[in-house]
Amino acid sequence: MLLLEDPDPFVQEHVQLRFMELGDRAIPILDQIRVETKDKEEKKRAKDVLYKLTFTSLKEDFAELLLEGVGNRAQLERAVITLARFGNPTLRESEYVKKLDYFADMIRSSLRYNRSEREEMQTFMKFIFEDLNFRGDNTDYHNPANGFIDQVIERRKGLPISLSLVAMFIARRLQLPVFGVNMPIHFMLAFVGEEEEQLIDPYDQGAEVSYDQCYFFLKKNNVTPKPDHFKMASDLNILARCIRNLMHSYERNEEYDRVRDLNSLLALVEGEAV
Repeated sequence: MLLLEDPDPFVQEHVQLRFMELGDRAIPILDQIRVETKDKEEKKRAKDVLYKLTFTSLKEDFAELLLEGVGNRAQLERAVITLARFGNPTLRESEYVKKLDYFADMIRSSLRYNRSEREEMQTFMKFIFEDLNFRGDNTDYHNPANGFIDQVIERRKGLPISLSLVAMFIARRLQLPVFGVNMPIHFMLAFVGEEEEQLIDPYDQGAEVSYDQCYFFLKKNNVTPKPDHFKMASDLNILARCIRNLMHSYERNEEYDRVRDLNSLLALVEGEAV
């Protein structure tokens, strides 16, 4: 397997072809190389072959999920974790369901003692953005890792939408009214209870923001604010936006094969949204 380290393009091509011939049997070997090697080029080659071997099955699983429906938070969670296999083909999806379960269990007892919706909201947001320390990636915003929920959970860094999804999935387990707002340029969170309604910026450590601040932000970025910009986002629209963000990241890295394949996943989502 050391041939993956060989700088000769001819050798690399033939090694990769051999792995492709082995098919699924090569996946454990490649995954071991990916995890254990310290050589960046070898790691990248192992990941590239893994990706080529597994994308078809990922697309099939993703299409099947969409056929079953993505119309509630649990189904969205399953789709987002499945999408994370695009960046980590050997991802054990159940591990991240368990991590989200664990996070919810960590705060469940604390929420029992809140006497108002506002206290409940503040306790929850403090837990996500201070205690767990989820935050925006201000140094490498366009890193694809910021768009995959498994890597966001591990690194505690991400984009506004991926940070929002972590909060939304934990909130689902606690039956808290936390929703996504598909505002242009900057995805937002909203706590919408019977008494309390508040916009929250997931990229600014869960800071509370006003509609006026959002209007000003959009106008500053040459977007004319519309009421639709502040409606709760549908699950399919959130999933589509996740994919578009990843396409943008890979396009910046000039990984056009990834952009093409992500576009095929986006087409599946958009087909369901019609």
